[in-house]
Amino acid sequence: MRDLATLPKAHLHIHLEGAMRPATLAELAAEAGELAPPTRGFASFPEFVAMYDGAVAFVRTREHLARVIREVVQDAAASGAVWIEAQVNPMFYVPQFGTPAEVTTFMLETGRAEAARLGIGFGLLFCAIRNLPPADAEALALLGAEFAGRGVVSFGLAADEALFPPAPFEKAFLIAREAGLKAAPHAGELRGPESVIDALDRLGAQRIQHGVRAVEDPELIRRLAAEGIVLDVCPTSNVALWVVPEIGAHPLPALLEAGVRCSLNGDDPLLFGAGLLEEYEIARTSLGLSDGDLAGIAKASLEGSAAPAEFVAAQVAKIDAWLAS
Repeated sequence: MRDLATLPKAHLHIHLEGAMRPATLAELAAEAGELAPPTRGFASFPEFVAMYDGAVAFVRTREHLARVIREVVQDAAASGAVWIEAQVNPMFYVPQFGTPAEVTTFMLETGRAEAARLGIGFGLLFCAIRNLPPADAEALALLGAEFAGRGVVSFGLAADEALFPPAPFEKAFLIAREAGLKAAPHAGELRGPESVIDALDRLGAQRIQHGVRAVEDPELIRRLAAEGIVLDVCPTSNVALWVVPEIGAHPLPALLEAGVRCSLNGDDPLLFGAGLLEEYEIARTSLGLSDGDLAGIAKASLEGSAAPAEFVAAQVAKIDAWLAS
């Protein structure tokens, strides 16, 4: 059986703070003289968000943030990732860590240095928040545009899609796309296929974070396959947040069978438990995907990423070598 840790892959749907190591959270809480907040047992999406925010609250210094960034990059590399697009909103760290540009520079320098040390690639996905004013998203898009070509590579949109549709964020995504950032909003998780359609038509999505509920609409599935849209799928997250009832019911095999390109991702390992490598192992053991299927997923992750074309081509060749081994 081929070693999935040696399969080159990209990690495209990973929230920076949500990928904090549990031990790191415990140490940061102890440093503050507090107990680590709970990261399991949420019974609703708002409770999940509250637990996420509770963890973020312990990232209180630049040194804390640098540690989280370095460890997320290390964990990606250990899972066989050769490229990671860590999802962040730097505005959360303003003004205590500096101006938006200073925070972004700090994040990029930290992440790229650690990635270079480990021989992998690193970029940031700037993530706007649906329940904040659209003007905030536009400011974030302008900041991303300022750093386009310097490490900020994509632009997303997160939080409760069922309560906050994408239309108010069209301008922000236009700014991001015109700057060359890849549009990668969340959709098709807490809402059905209409959410994915809105992300494509209103936000110009080139990748979809999640997107799995597209399986409910055969016409949409055909469109995704025809347009080569990559879905950044997170099976364990989908079970934990009740998108699917259990792992065996996950639509990933059906999506692949229909020709939809998918990547595999950890989303928030701190809260869901499974990291990048574990998701590949689950796809193999619980969803019955072959090594050929997994190699195809790894290719889609790299080809759907914002990594440089020559880098992607070299890694795809390594995937072919892995499959031929």
